[in-house]
Amino acid sequence: MKYFNVTVMDKGKKRFELIKAETKMQAVKLVKNKFPSILVMRAVETSAPLEDSFSEVMGEIQKFFKKKIPVNDKISTIRQIAVMTDAGIAINDTLEDVADNTENKQLKEIYLKINSDINAGNSMSDAMDPYTEEFGHVALAMTNLGERTGNISEAYHKLADILENIRDNNAKFKKAIRGPIITLIAMAIAFTILIMVVVPKFKDIFSKFKTELPMPTQILLKLEWAFSNYGLLILAIIIGSIMTIKFMYKNNRDFKYKMDKMMIHPKFYLINKAIFLSTMHKYNLVFGELVKSGIPVSEALETAVGMVDNLAIKEQLLTVNANIGRGMNLAEAFELTGLYQNMLLQMIKAGESGGQLDAMLDKVTNYYDMEFQDLIDNLSAYIEPIMMFFIAGLVLLMALGIFMPMWDLGKAVKN
Repeated sequence: MKYFNVTVMDKGKKRFELIKAETKMQAVKLVKNKFPSILVMRAVETSAPLEDSFSEVMGEIQKFFKKKIPVNDKISTIRQIAVMTDAGIAINDTLEDVADNTENKQLKEIYLKINSDINAGNSMSDAMDPYTEEFGHVALAMTNLGERTGNISEAYHKLADILENIRDNNAKFKKAIRGPIITLIAMAIAFTILIMVVVPKFKDIFSKFKTELPMPTQILLKLEWAFSNYGLLILAIIIGSIMTIKFMYKNNRDFKYKMDKMMIHPKFYLINKAIFLSTMHKYNLVFGELVKSGIPVSEALETAVGMVDNLAIKEQLLTVNANIGRGMNLAEAFELTGLYQNMLLQMIKAGESGGQLDAMLDKVTNYYDMEFQDLIDNLSAYIEPIMMFFIAGLVLLMALGIFMPMWDLGKAVKN
């Protein structure tokens, strides 16, 4: 949102109104709606007031540190809503009971607020709309579907299945990379301890050498000097850099886009493939399930792309709906993204022409799932050579850094 200083003429007197809006036209419209009798002269974009800027920064910081709702808690409450509405219990009583039973305070507050809004006359989807960030776009789409069909129970059972599938894949990926990450951290700690403990014992000996020390030894000595004198500062810089990157990634769209684009670049071995396959599986899973549930293709595409976290991939998928609006079929629109293999495009094209789109989308989803599972199952085999190379490099640096001067000293003694 931007701030606009709108100059208005009210009863022959000029004054200014500070308006918060997305565009200049919207700012002018807001002023006219607020003061119908005044004359708007011009609107100029201006900087945000200090108090608003401060509150926005504080809001972003609170948002950054705000604890996310565990996906298991969300799935559990969604299942409860599905079961209770299936048993014929009114949605008001259902939401009240779910709020009472859940142990998550955030979910309790959200469900009580949704229930209060429904009692005030709002639809369930309107009541859930402010909590799209907490529940995701697919939850809002399935709520809309349940209201349209009059079957919240079936829609929420399907929603829980979708969230469980996404959760299981995320958990499997995290489990697969946990081992290598722990190994790398352990090696980094062990290497740091060796430099801090072993190198100082040889430091006095090396200082007596009158010849230039080998490069590995110079590297070890410089590392030991840096860790001894600036160890805490280096640690603080590393932690600060990680926190800054995380904060920027969550709150700066341009920064996030650049990071997302970099992460799917072919140079990022395995990471790019894992991100691409998991993203495409999630997108096609949600899209296929929504189409199967009876949601129009354009609406299903819009909801599915809302589930895509990687902005670089999302940018390409956003063109699909626009191209369909220009008269293209789904297969042609997918082909222009450059994200789908020809085999998958042929399957989607056959599904469109044969009236079996939902079945073909299931096959496309299963293909991405199969590729992703194969990558995860063999992740250790892919990473092992990199790990061995990294470990060998550290050991070689330590060994050469300590023993090469010793060999030079031995040669000097013999001569």
